[in-house]
Amino acid sequence: MSMDWKRYEPQEFFDELVTANGNPRAPARRLISYLGSLSDEEIETRRQMAEATIQEMGISFTVYTEEGNIDRAWPFDIVPRTISARQWSTTAAGLKQRLKALNMFIDDLYHDQNVIKDGIIPEHIITESKNFRPECVGISPPYGAWAHICGTDLVRAEDGEFYVLEDNLRVPSGVSYMLENRGITKRVLPELFENDRILPVDDYCSNLFDTLVSLSPRKIKKPVVVVLTPGIFNSAYFEHAFLAQQMGVELVEGSDLVVSDDDCVFMRTISGLERVDVIYRRIDDLFLDPEVFRKDSVLGVPGLMRAWQNGNVALANAPGAGVADDKVVYAYVPEIIRYYLNEEPIIKNVETFLCEDPEQRAYVLANLDKLVVKPANESGGYGMLVGPHSTKKDQATFAKLIKENPRNYIAQPTLKLSTAPTIVEKGALEPRHLDLRPFILQGKDMYVTTGGLTRVAMRKGSLVVNSSQGGGSKDTWIVETGEA
Repeated sequence: MSMDWKRYEPQEFFDELVTANGNPRAPARRLISYLGSLSDEEIETRRQMAEATIQEMGISFTVYTEEGNIDRAWPFDIVPRTISARQWSTTAAGLKQRLKALNMFIDDLYHDQNVIKDGIIPEHIITESKNFRPECVGISPPYGAWAHICGTDLVRAEDGEFYVLEDNLRVPSGVSYMLENRGITKRVLPELFENDRILPVDDYCSNLFDTLVSLSPRKIKKPVVVVLTPGIFNSAYFEHAFLAQQMGVELVEGSDLVVSDDDCVFMRTISGLERVDVIYRRIDDLFLDPEVFRKDSVLGVPGLMRAWQNGNVALANAPGAGVADDKVVYAYVPEIIRYYLNEEPIIKNVETFLCEDPEQRAYVLANLDKLVVKPANESGGYGMLVGPHSTKKDQATFAKLIKENPRNYIAQPTLKLSTAPTIVEKGALEPRHLDLRPFILQGKDMYVTTGGLTRVAMRKGSLVVNSSQGGGSKDTWIVETGEA
């Protein structure tokens, strides 16, 4: 007996691999045919091989709980998610368009603020943003780029089109898992990589390195790049170490760096101090420099902001980039694209209701059982209300929160997120909802990953894909189908 695709039912959702009448979609035909040729025992062997690989390679993430921090093995499903190269080409163009406009927006906010003067976005949205940094006013990073690494969350709705769910412009994480997912899948399903129909993803780290090098204030042959981590107890530490290792650069903590009297940054080494040109920081703004932000921070580097403001070191992402990471600002991004680029957005936003608007707030409060309510600046799936899965008590709590601080909340329809076949037991497949986080780089040049990190809601019916909330992951295949 083999994996029974005929019994797989995508239900009323758009399924990534199978059409509504049960036929394989073009990018998935070879995959489905191959998996269908394997016995239950072979499928189980390969699933166990994936688990063993994850253990062997130490691929983990950290969950914060009341009992303490728990390291867990990366949850992974061996059935990949497939997307046609033709559709991805359009999606990648839309992602580049979006980041280009967002960087122009951030740069404008810290300079002339024409976007406010011209009435595109209300001034109070920015002045009340907890991620607007007055310390960044007047700074001009290289190429006008503030968010050099962006993780944009996409969802596919029932019409089969991708929509932007949110932008992550502060310290976006997850790309290491995208790369590790491919490595695991190559071990588990090597036969399917014997031709070039599945586009590669392994150029990300070299593109990231080139992006960082392009930001160097010293135009020297080999600028010194480091990855700045909060340390081993951070939930994304695996990724920090992975990216440093893949780029061949040092992984440092705040105590490894020092700012000299001439406002240059140096790294402590066994050979003495070595000047640092570019810092890929994985620390939030408020912990970067105790001289400027949180005085009690032991994670950052005293004087780091001075060094950056004086143009002696590049920081990626730049402090203050998070002002565009606000879910309220997200609602204005289509207009931001039109304003700065004079173009129509290639990828649409999900319909969004701003709770600060009295009319929209009234609608949200009357429909809490149907909507997804999100705070403006939380991440990881925390602080959300998923209306259809909530209780009356949950809804009453959120109604109170919205009334107390309407600026801090948005609401969106409960989307019929696309699904993909996921193994739930030996050989048995069930649809599970998923999203996609591609990564976009902007420095001297722009780059978009071939696909991204597919996150899966492993619990039946769940729409929450975050690993911290019980979600898992799949490899993402961009496939050349040969079809027009």
